[in-house]
Amino acid sequence: MNIVKLAFLFPGQGSQKPALLNDLSTCTAVENVLETATASLNESVFNFHSKESLASTKAVQLSLLTAGVATFKAFEMEGVTPDFVAGHSVGAFSAAVAAGVIEFKDALKIVKLRGELMEQAYPEGYGMGVVLGIERNKLQSLIADHFDAKYPVYMANQNAPDQLTISGALPGIQEVIDDAREKGARSSSMLNVRTPSHCPLLASVSHDLTEALHDITIHRPVIPYAGNRKARLLYDPIDIRLDLAESVSSAVQWHDASTVLYEKGARLFIEMPPGTVLSRLAAKAFPDARVLSVEESGFDDCQFVAMRERLK
Repeated sequence: MNIVKLAFLFPGQGSQKPALLNDLSTCTAVENVLETATASLNESVFNFHSKESLASTKAVQLSLLTAGVATFKAFEMEGVTPDFVAGHSVGAFSAAVAAGVIEFKDALKIVKLRGELMEQAYPEGYGMGVVLGIERNKLQSLIADHFDAKYPVYMANQNAPDQLTISGALPGIQEVIDDAREKGARSSSMLNVRTPSHCPLLASVSHDLTEALHDITIHRPVIPYAGNRKARLLYDPIDIRLDLAESVSSAVQWHDASTVLYEKGARLFIEMPPGTVLSRLAAKAFPDARVLSVEESGFDDCQFVAMRERLK
């Protein structure tokens, strides 16, 4: 009997939508996670997922963390556990909880701080953009051509060979994405992100998170965990702590990280809600793998496929 290796993917900021927690599977495991979040935050976790609340980086990140962990726990309750986990940006904290690296209560505390620090560092005028269909070196040259200390822009995440994100001041980002479109990019646009994530502008946030994470117990993962910064499976708690703290000011090497999972044998990828971007990236990158998202396929169908595929 061959067992298909399964990877759970946890989405990051930009995948949020109003009332996202209402779409979670209704089961005891999910209810327990929602109750834990409410108790730990000293207010209803449902306060964070309204359309108005999601204007806040903190609210977005807490909602995504809760949704990812709740869905992981629902799968776990049904006897479906992954062979690997990986999370994009704040999704790394959901992945860390799933891997047994950090307790959910501690993750809530750190993610809340993370969101607050990001908002405080750049409350307005900053964000991220995405460019499709242009090579990295060419985009880097465009960034250099337009760089202005008043409106700085930096290369950020490599989500796919032809999907790159940039981060910084909004006027600078707009110049780069406009020029990229003129220079042959398939498309370029602003992202629904209100902070200059994954670039040196958030170095102070990484510093503060490093200190906060030293007060949290970090365990060795019981499920292999793929890091954001160096796209490697991480097993040492010190390395994982560093990855969680520094990824906010470093580029996420998502394509390379997901490729590592594929090279390690993952042939079934399931993206946790509310995301669909990571599953679409995986489907394009690994055409011989089975790729699903809970958002599009539903929890029950994903559970059924996972149990069937893993017993082929």
